[in-house]
Amino acid sequence: MSIIEEGSSRKKTKSVYVSTVISIALVLLMTGLLGLILVHAKNLSRYVKENIVLNVIVNDNVNEGDVLALQKDLDGNKHVLRTEYISKELAAKNLKEDLGEDFVEYLGHNPLLPSIDVYMNEEYANNDSIQAFITQVSRNSRINEIVYQENLIDMVNQNIRVIGIVVLAFAVILLIIAVALINNTIRLAIYSQRFLIKSMQLIGATKGFIRRPYILYGIVHGLIGSLIAILLLLLTLHFAQQQIPELVFLRDWLEFIFIFVAVVILGILISGASTYFAVTKYLKAKSASLYR
Repeated sequence: MSIIEEGSSRKKTKSVYVSTVISIALVLLMTGLLGLILVHAKNLSRYVKENIVLNVIVNDNVNEGDVLALQKDLDGNKHVLRTEYISKELAAKNLKEDLGEDFVEYLGHNPLLPSIDVYMNEEYANNDSIQAFITQVSRNSRINEIVYQENLIDMVNQNIRVIGIVVLAFAVILLIIAVALINNTIRLAIYSQRFLIKSMQLIGATKGFIRRPYILYGIVHGLIGSLIAILLLLLTLHFAQQQIPELVFLRDWLEFIFIFVAVVILGILISGASTYFAVTKYLKAKSASLYR
């Protein structure tokens, strides 16, 4: 009879541990997904800012060698990420594709001027820095004018700032929820062991001796749960990039690895700490209170 009861108790304990690991994994998956969203949002912000273009229109009487020299000067500017030279012929070709007809043949000449598309570094992709850049380079006699969409830049920066605040606030709230959920899951698991904990204490086992195996189990469960969460995160990333191929431009494996490591550390710390406090609670509890 005692063997049957012992086997039943072991099955119950294993079931509790399995459900604990699954719960930890799901909560960490949710936390990791938010981390990936934060990384993609940051990379999307950088991608958008670094693709804001300034059209530096060059005077028509400037030869191509001077235009290339100007491009080299612009490339050396600290504000500039990269540049692209658009010749008169290439500009006409692009416009022809946009319009769907050959306007050069209709006009009899190509009225377009050569230009250099300038893409700004992320930290300088705002109107104040752009105006300072324009003031600096406009002194060059080879430049006719510099054209860019001022309102678009203001809108982009404002929207990115608002989205960043909302996502960050959501991340803090979700982290608090994750800690609470994992803590409650582990407390319920330890609750099923409260009589064993008190029995060990009553026969003379020290608090440290009683806590040690439970904390070790808690750390192992946190580690297993975090590894399961990372596997699910990788599968989610793979699926998302299959559905949205453009996400590959926002992929940064170094940042992803940082998130995965953070998930592991978070799982171990929360699980270990929650186990410590849960066991301590029953070590301090009176025997009569265990039946409540």
